[in-house]
Amino acid sequence: MQELTLLSRTPELIFGLSGEIDSQNADEFYTEVIEAYENAPADLIFDCAKLAFIDSTTLGTFVKILKKLQADGRRMKIRNLQPRLKKLFVICALDTIMEIEG
Repeated sequence: MQELTLLSRTPELIFGLSGEIDSQNADEFYTEVIEAYENAPADLIFDCAKLAFIDSTTLGTFVKILKKLQADGRRMKIRNLQPRLKKLFVICALDTIMEIEG
């Protein structure tokens, strides 16, 4: 189960992620993020301090969100990933196309 919380709207949209995001709920995650973004277009920041699990579907969802933002001239950052989750981004070389902090 995942929880997506919009923590701030200005100047960026900052989302807090917790729980698990996987193939079961990745579409819902994407839809919620894009709806918030389209209502108030801004750069996105994902705070993943409480995120426990992601799978390859989730990695693809982050790439999909990034492409949407880049098409609009916006940026995306992912921060506070647990070391084992950050390793997934590095193994897939996603750290070369996305901003990953801490």
